[in-house]
Amino acid sequence: MTRKTIREWEDLPVGADDTEKRDARRLQRVAERAARRLGLDTTAVLARTPNGLKAGQVVGVLVTPGSTLEILPKIDGNDGAVRAALVRMLAVTLKLRVATGEITALETQRHDLLELLIRLFAVRLAVAVRRGLPRHYRQRAEDLKLMRGRLNVTRQLTRLAIRSDLLACRFDELSVDTPLNRVLKAAVAMLAGITRSAATARLLAELAARLEFVGDTPDPLREAVRLDRTNTAYHELHRLARLFLARDWQSTAVGAAPGFALVFAMNDLFEEYIGRSVRRAVAPWPVHLQHRSRYAIDGPDGPLFALRPDIVVETPDGPIVLDTKWKRLDPRDRTLNIASTDIYQMQTYANAYRAARLILVYPWHQEIGGRSGVEREWRIYGTDRMLDVATVDVGRPGQVVGSLRQIIGGTPPDRRPAEALSAPDMALA
Repeated sequence: MTRKTIREWEDLPVGADDTEKRDARRLQRVAERAARRLGLDTTAVLARTPNGLKAGQVVGVLVTPGSTLEILPKIDGNDGAVRAALVRMLAVTLKLRVATGEITALETQRHDLLELLIRLFAVRLAVAVRRGLPRHYRQRAEDLKLMRGRLNVTRQLTRLAIRSDLLACRFDELSVDTPLNRVLKAAVAMLAGITRSAATARLLAELAARLEFVGDTPDPLREAVRLDRTNTAYHELHRLARLFLARDWQSTAVGAAPGFALVFAMNDLFEEYIGRSVRRAVAPWPVHLQHRSRYAIDGPDGPLFALRPDIVVETPDGPIVLDTKWKRLDPRDRTLNIASTDIYQMQTYANAYRAARLILVYPWHQEIGGRSGVEREWRIYGTDRMLDVATVDVGRPGQVVGSLRQIIGGTPPDRRPAEALSAPDMALA
């Protein structure tokens, strides 16, 4: 089993060896399936190059019987630190509570992202199961010698009319065979076939034994799971189980290589992560993600071209509109290498929302220098409306909420002086 780690947009060289070529073909097939599930072009996860494969703007893990390929975000730091930052981002977007100590421990481990998430799931499920599986009452009907529950009068007077020694009983019995437990059992069974860690495999085997009396399910993602106060300890476990189960694992191949993919589009992950972090940063102000109440055009037959800004914050001074872009800014360029279409998009948001502020949020990187925060304050040409260009260092997850609070709530002390973004500047973008 070969294990390799690369970053977004990096190349994975493939040699002339037949085994390497076979593994590359399998990885590419699994990547194509993953891309289709994400609604992306089939080459968006891995694309063929003359010398091998090239990762796209995605992160995650691809697993085949012969190899494991981990794709990490293109942010500063060693693999362990970047992997830990990615786990933190996933925890926020999936609403998982991951303690700082757990994150620190991840940085020192040599497992890839998938093994870390499997281990996290297995350890947490083991703790919960040892305290007791969720149960619910299930109605049963049985012929007993002693009365239990209610008498089934119809059956007693017909089928059991000549059996005076039996009573037709209907009763409720506590059972561990619940939809939630069936989903967890399905996840445990699937992960047992994926993990390469002996310690995790032993833990999953213990969990399988504890779930022995839970029934199997043909489609765990369609189970009618009810999450309420009685099973609070299992809410996060259910989200993790669905995360794994939503990615297909093929143990046998019919026209496709068997494999598993846990892959995320980095644009979407960054947007969701910043949106949920903004909610924490500006509470109790209302925050709307993917807001859809405004339009670009007021046509004669009604509004046209629905707008969907990533984040809208309602403040006493008016709405603040934020849009996230997973792109690297270029501090040497007068426009920071921002696409002109992104500027035009923000102008449209400004008019439709009568926004008090406009903020474009990008990932921070070392070439920018200094620290994350507002990098530029531009005035929209011909108006008094300002557009801030800000960066957030996702490689330091513990500082993200504070950075966003500073960006949105006030002017950082080292903010650069305002300058007008003229029409020629926008053309250069």
